[in-house]
Amino acid sequence: VVTGCMALAQGDAFREAGIDAEILHWDEVPSYALNGECPTTTPDAEPVLDGVVGILPIARGCMSNCSYCITKFATGRVDSPPVEENVEKARALVHAGAKEIRVTGQDTGVYGWDTGDRKLPELLDRICDIDGEFRVRLGMANPGGIHGIHEELAAVFADNPKLYDFIHAPVQSGSDDVLSDMRRQHRVEKFREVVDAFDERLDHWTLSTDFIVGFPTESEADHERSMDLLAEVRPEKINVTRFSKRPGTDAADMKGLGGTVKKERSKAMSELKMTVVGEAYESMVGDEFEVLVVEEGTGDSVKCRDGAYRQIVVQNATERGVEVGDVLDVTVTGHNTVYAFGDPVDGDRSADDATESARTSA
Repeated sequence: VVTGCMALAQGDAFREAGIDAEILHWDEVPSYALNGECPTTTPDAEPVLDGVVGILPIARGCMSNCSYCITKFATGRVDSPPVEENVEKARALVHAGAKEIRVTGQDTGVYGWDTGDRKLPELLDRICDIDGEFRVRLGMANPGGIHGIHEELAAVFADNPKLYDFIHAPVQSGSDDVLSDMRRQHRVEKFREVVDAFDERLDHWTLSTDFIVGFPTESEADHERSMDLLAEVRPEKINVTRFSKRPGTDAADMKGLGGTVKKERSKAMSELKMTVVGEAYESMVGDEFEVLVVEEGTGDSVKCRDGAYRQIVVQNATERGVEVGDVLDVTVTGHNTVYAFGDPVDGDRSADDATESARTSA
C-alpha cells in the first residue's frame, strides 16, 4: 500500500516505475488492513500522541485553488467533522498524557466552511475548556481563510492562556499582482489586517509566514514588494521557498524565470530573513520565560516552547533534572538563527503543578 499526498496526486508515477501497490487515501488504509489485504497500517486522520505532543487533525482538504499547488489534487475540498467530535479527540489526547495539542489541517482557517459555518474560534474555545494542564498550537491557516474571523480569532487567543500566541499565516508574496496569478484567496491588505488584529490584542506573539520567490510572473518590483512586506511585519519564523513547477498545476505551464534570477532573489530574501529572525532572538537574551519541555533534542538537550511558541533549547538536561513534560522558567543566554538557548532558573515544575501564568511575557 502506498499513501500520502504524492501518491494520491501522482499515482501514475508509481505505476510507471513498476511499483506494484495499492494507492489509497490514508483514511482507507486501516480498513484495508483489517480486511487482511495488507499487513500493516499507516497514520490516518485520527489523533496521534507522540511523547507529550498530541497531533489533532481537525479537517481534511482546503478551499483554495492555488495555481502552483499539487496538494489539492490529493486532499480535495475541505471536509470538517463536527466540533464535538474534534473536542472529544482532543480530550482523549489530554487523558492519554498530552501536554501540547497541535491542531492541524491543510488549512485550519477554513474549518467548517463546508458546513456553512466558520467554526474555528468555537473549536479552539472548546478545546481550551478541557480540564487539564496543556497548551494548544494552531496549525497553518491561510490569510484568506481566517480573514473575516480574524477579530474573533484574535479575541479567542487573548482569552485563552492555553493557546500558544502563535499564528502561521502564509502570505506567499507582497505583490497583489503575483497573489492574483497564484490564485490566492487574499491580498496583501487582508494579510495586514490579520496581523493587526493580533497585534492589537496580544502583547507578545509569534507570526510565522511563508514566501515563494521566483514565481513565473514575479517582476523585480514584485520581489521588492515582498522584501518590503517582510521588513514591515517582521515575522519571527519565515519559510522562504524558491518556486519550482509541480506537474499538472496551471503554474507549471507558465513561462518561468531563469534559475539565476530565482537564486539571487532567494538569497536576498534569506539574508533578510536571517536579520529579522536574529534580531527577534537577540531581544530575548537576558529575559526569563516560562516554557514547556516538549521533546528531546540532540545529545543531552531538550526542546522547549515558550508562550509564543518560540523554541528554547536547554542543554545538559539530565544533570539539571529537566525532563520532557516539565514546565520551568529559563533565562535566555544566547541564540542561533533557529532557536534560543536557555538555562533553568529555579528548577523544574511538573506540568500538572503549573496552574498559573500559562502565558509567558517577552
